[in-house]
Amino acid sequence: MFRKILIANRGEIACRIIDTARRLGVRTVAVYSDADRGARHVAMADEAVHIGGPAPRDSYLRGAAIIAAAKATGAEAIHPGYGFLSENPDFVDAVEAAGLVFVGPSGQAIRAMGLKDAAKKLMEAAAVPVVPGYHGDNQEVGHLAASAADIGYPVLIKAVAGGGGKGMRRVDRPDDFADALAGAQAEGQASFGNDAVLIEKYVQKPRHIEVQVFGDGNRAVHLFERDCSLQRRHQKVIEEAPAPGMTAKMRAAMGEAAVRAAEAIGYAGAGTVEFIVDVSDGLRPDRFWFMEMNTRLQVEHPVTEAITGVDLVEWQLRVAAGEPLPACQDDLSVTGHAFEARLYAEDVAAGFLPATGTLTHLAFAQFARADTGIRAGDSISPWYDPMIAKIIVHGATRAIALSRLSAALAATEVAGSLTNLDFLAALAQHEGFAAGDVDTGLIGRDMDALVSAPPVPLPVRALAALGVAGVAFDTDALSGFTLWQPLQRSIATGGFSAAVEVTGPGRARVVVDGEEAECRRQNGTWWVNGAKTGARIVVQGRKVSIFAGRGYHFEAVDPLAREGAALAGGLTLAPMPGLVQALFVTAGQIVKAGDRLAILEAMKMQHTLTAARDGRVAEVLVSAGAQVEAGAALVRLEDEA
Repeated sequence: MFRKILIANRGEIACRIIDTARRLGVRTVAVYSDADRGARHVAMADEAVHIGGPAPRDSYLRGAAIIAAAKATGAEAIHPGYGFLSENPDFVDAVEAAGLVFVGPSGQAIRAMGLKDAAKKLMEAAAVPVVPGYHGDNQEVGHLAASAADIGYPVLIKAVAGGGGKGMRRVDRPDDFADALAGAQAEGQASFGNDAVLIEKYVQKPRHIEVQVFGDGNRAVHLFERDCSLQRRHQKVIEEAPAPGMTAKMRAAMGEAAVRAAEAIGYAGAGTVEFIVDVSDGLRPDRFWFMEMNTRLQVEHPVTEAITGVDLVEWQLRVAAGEPLPACQDDLSVTGHAFEARLYAEDVAAGFLPATGTLTHLAFAQFARADTGIRAGDSISPWYDPMIAKIIVHGATRAIALSRLSAALAATEVAGSLTNLDFLAALAQHEGFAAGDVDTGLIGRDMDALVSAPPVPLPVRALAALGVAGVAFDTDALSGFTLWQPLQRSIATGGFSAAVEVTGPGRARVVVDGEEAECRRQNGTWWVNGAKTGARIVVQGRKVSIFAGRGYHFEAVDPLAREGAALAGGLTLAPMPGLVQALFVTAGQIVKAGDRLAILEAMKMQHTLTAARDGRVAEVLVSAGAQVEAGAALVRLEDEA
C-alpha cells in the first residue's frame, strides 16, 4: 500500500478520499487554488500545496503543477477524484512518466472511451448494444441534419467529448436543428475544447441505469446497477441502487454487457458503464443501449458502497498499488436499498441557476451519511460546481430507504444561499417516484408541483417574529427586552408584519397579520398555541431562519432604510458571477421579448439571457470576454414611453 498520495481535486470528493486514506494509514496531500485556501479538504489533509488562481485552468487543470507538488511532497501516487483531470489521458501519461502511479485506468483505456463516437464503435465490436444514431466524422451542418432526419425526430445532439449534460440538446423539429447544433457545439468547445458532436435517437420514455464496474487490467467484475433517472437539465439529482423493478435476468444481461465493455479495453480501477433503457414496455433485456463509459469514480458511488459494503476508494488504492481485484463476481451481492440526493446551491424556480453566498448555517441529519467539502461559514464559489453535499441513506427495503431520505432531508439545515433542498424533499415524496415509476422526464412533467411553495404556517411566522425581535435566545427566558425598552415591539420582514409582547419568563404573545400565537420555550423546545413544534431558530444579523421539517428564511425590514426604487425594467442583470461569452445585440437594435441578448458562462454551464420585453437597446454595458459579478448590468433598453 502507498505511504502517501496526492489528491488532484477539491471539495467533497477530496474529503471523501482523505477519509478512506486515513483509515488505511495513508498520508494525504491536498492541492488548492486561491479560492480554496481555507477549504475543508485543505484542513483535512496532512499536507497542502498551493497551485494557482481560482479559475480551474489556473489551478486544478495545471497538470504539471500538480505533478510537481506530488514530487516535492514525496507522494507516490496521484488520485484524480472526478472531473478536472480525472479523464485526461495526457495527464495519466505525464504522471507515469514522472515515476508516479495514477490511481485509475490507463491513458489508453481513457482514450478508448473518451470520445462517444469512437466508444460506440468499440462497444459494437464487443457485442454491447448501442443506441441508433450517427457517430461519424462528417460534421457539416447539412450532413448532420440529414442524419437526424434519417434517425427520426426527436433526436439528441451530444458533444462527443461531453459529460454532465454539457454540449447536449434535444431537438423535436427539423426547424430547430441548426440553432440546437450551434449551441451544443459552442458548449462542447467551451467545456472540452472539442466542438464535434454525434446524433442519437431520443428514447421517449427513458431510464438512465448505469453499472458500476471494477477491473485490474486483466479481468473485471460489476457491482450491480444504479438508477439515475431523476435528472434536471441532463444532470442527476437523486440516484438509487439497485434500480427499482430490476429483474434478475435483466441485471445479469446489463452486468455482463458492462463487464464485456470493461474487459474489451483492459480496464483497471473504478468505472461506470451508462445505459439508456426504454421502459415504455417495462424493463426488458432487449431494450437497453450503451451511452458512454465514465472512466473514473462517479459522484453517485456511495449508493453502490451502501448496498455492497465495498469501499470503492479502498479498492482503487489497492489495485493501483498492484494488488489483484479484492473480490470475484460470486463474492458480491446486494443488501437493501440506498439513495443519494445532491444538495446544490441553486435557484430552482429560476431554472436551476447556480447560486452563490456564504453558508451562515449548515447541519445534517446524524443518521445519514453526508459527503461534503463545505462547512458553516464557507462561501459557495462561482468558480466551481455549486454542490454543497451528497446526502446518502440506506434501508432494508426501498420504502424504508425512501422514508429515511425524506427524514434526512427534513433534518438538513442550510442558510445563507438559495438551495434545492425543498425541491429534493418534494421529489422524495413524489407518488410516482415512491412507486418506482421513474424516467428521465419525471421532473419536467411535474415541475410546477415540485416547486410550488406551501403557505408559511402561523407557528413558523410567530417564531420568525421572535427571531427578528431578538427575543429568542436564552434557554428558558426571552431576552432582548430590557428595563428601559417597551414590553411590546412591532417588527416587519419581507413576508409579514407582527407585534411581539413578552408575557413572562420564556413566554411571549405574537400577533402575526391579525393571527395570535402564544409562544413559550421549555427545556429548549418551542411550543406555539400549546403544540410542540420541534422548530429551531437561527439568526444571522438581519436574517432569520426557522427549521421545522423544512427551512423558512426571512429578513428584517429596516424602518430607517429608504424605499428601494425598483430598477427600470429595461436593465438585464447578470444572475450570478460569470464570463460574458457572447453578445447578440448592439445599441439602437430593436428586440422582441424573448430575444437572445447575451450568453453568460458560469459554474461550468452556459446561460442564455433574453429580453424581458419589446424595446430598443439603449446601451450594451459590457463587452464579450468580460468577467462580471452577480447583479452587474449587461444591457439596457430604452425606457418605455
